[in-house]
Formats: sequence, C-alpha cells, structure tokens
Amino acid sequence: MSLCPHIPAGSVHDRGARYTAPMRIIDVQPGDLETVHTLNEAAVPHVNSVSIAEMEWFAANAAYFRVAKTDAGIAGFMIGLRPGLAYRSPNYAWFCSNYDDFGYIDRVVVAPHARRLGVASSLYDDFAARLARQVAVLTCEVNLRPANEASMRYHTDYGFVQVGSQETDGGDKEVALMEKRL
Repeated sequence: MSLCPHIPAGSVHDRGARYTAPMRIIDVQPGDLETVHTLNEAAVPHVNSVSIAEMEWFAANAAYFRVAKTDAGIAGFMIGLRPGLAYRSPNYAWFCSNYDDFGYIDRVVVAPHARRLGVASSLYDDFAARLARQVAVLTCEVNLRPANEASMRYHTDYGFVQVGSQETDGGDKEVALMEKRL
C-alpha cells in the first residue's frame, strides 16, 4: 500500500514517499499569487524570476496552475502550458517548434519546509493524470548551467530523458530539454 493516498502503490514515487500530512492539490486562487510569487523568487536561478503581473498572466492562460496546500499553507506549485500561447520563453518556443502537442512544465517550486515530502511528485502525477488522454508527452527543461543536479536526478528518476539542449540568457544559462512519454 502506498504511504501517500495520491501516489499509486508500487509507482516510482511510492518508494520513499514520506508525506503523510493531509495535502490538497487545487487550482491556484487569486489570493495565492503573492505566496506563489514569493516561492518562485526564492527559487531563482533554478526558475526564472517573474513579476506578479506575469503570475496573473499564468493564472489566466496556463492549462495547469495548481498549488499543493497543507494545514501550514502552500507547500508548492506547478505551472503547465499547452502549445499555442503567446509566451516568450525560448524553451517553450523550442518545444512548440519540435512537437505538435505536449504538456510543458514551465515551473515547479516546493517550499523549503516541504521538500523531499512528495509535493513535487504529487504535482507531476496530477498534471500527467490531467493530460493523459490529451497528449502523449510531458516536456520540461532543467538547468545544466548553472547546474541543478538535484532537479536532473529527480527528472531522470521520474522518467524524463534529454532530447536536446540550448543556451539561453545570452549564453549565461544552458538547459537540458527533456520529455517523458505518457
């Protein structure tokens, strides 16, 4: 039996799952955006800095913008996009140019107090479940420079494989472009 009701027993995320406190994954609400923005900014450079106005744009346009909430508040969030948006991310643009359809994970952030407790896996599983009948692939990027080794390990363990790479921010960053077939 799974230690977490939201993670199927025997799944790759069942092993080592330790999050036993009640957690709900719900659509982001306008009142959540300030906290989500604060979490996002604390995670830079692993995610790009965005303004509150950009968070509002995501809330209005993203196919998936959900938060994981516990009794302690927001434990994490994920923003997922589908193709066809006027979004100026070079990584999103790469997937739009190379795939007909996909679910793009633009960003996922877990609050420091909730790390390694199954929050990210729960968000990934929720996003994949919502898209499973619509698309065949999830996509994302992981920083190679500056290196985000923990994220690369996580994504590899979760079943993502690197399908490309590109430099961004005038060569200051390099990302691994990754996919996971559903």
